[in-house]
Order: sequence, then structure tokens, then C-alpha cells
Amino acid sequence: MTEAAVEVFTDGACIGNPGPGGWAALMRYRGRERWVAGHDTATTNNRMELMAAIAALETLKRPTDVHITTDSQYLIQGAETWMKAWKARDWRTAARAPVLNQDLWMRLDAQLARHRVRWTWCRGHTGHPENEQADERAGAEALIAAELARLPGAAA
Repeated sequence: MTEAAVEVFTDGACIGNPGPGGWAALMRYRGRERWVAGHDTATTNNRMELMAAIAALETLKRPTDVHITTDSQYLIQGAETWMKAWKARDWRTAARAPVLNQDLWMRLDAQLARHRVRWTWCRGHTGHPENEQADERAGAEALIAAELARLPGAAA
């Protein structure tokens, strides 16, 4: 990993689980910052955690050194430990059940093959400035999703 790595700080949020949710990623490179964020009217917190990392990595135009900081053990454990075994078993768990969120894990896998990613875990809601910002932004996206879910004809 070089000093010129893109720093990424991610978080996901869900109002209820499942429920409306949002995700956000603060991307920083050489002092410049950019946000990517989004929402889903019917999702889970784990899907939003995954989407934050995926969206940040998919934003990068060329293979890059990336340092992702997240408060999601699910995301880090999946990326660093579980995914290799899931792939060897054709995206099935040790119990031979389909992997939950396989569509997103496959998207993340494609990005991890493209970029050199280093993961760091931080405890959520403990004052880590960028994690707090990502949490706030993800929460705001979840509120947008909740409003959209209330509209007539919105998907359940």
C-alpha cells in the first residue's frame, strides 16, 4: 500500500432491520474529499454496509490502493475471511445454504480483484470523526428512503 492510497470511510443505516436504509462513503485523496451515498426503501443494515464499500470502490476509475475504515465487522470478516470459502463452495455457506446478500458480495469481490484494499475496523459511535460523518449521512439517506417508502405505489 502506498502513501497515495484513497482513504474511504463507510457506514450503513437502517430504520428497522429490515426497513428503509441508507449508505454513505466519504472518499479522500490527497486532501480532497468526495461523498457517495444512496438509499433503498426495503433493505437490511448489512446490505447498506456492503453498498457503501461497493459504491466507493466502483467510483474509482482505475486500479487503486484503497484504505477502507468501517464499523462493520460483517463487512470486514466477509471480505477478509468468509468470501474465499464461499467462492470455493460456489457461494454457499459451510451448511451449504446460499450466502445471504450474494449479489452484493459478488460485486464487492469484483472490486477487490481490481483494487488493493486494506481494511480497518473502528468502533461505531465513539467519536471517530469520519465514521460519525458517514453515520450521519447514511442516516439521512435512510430517512429519505423512509419518506419514499410512504409514497403511494412505493415498493414494500
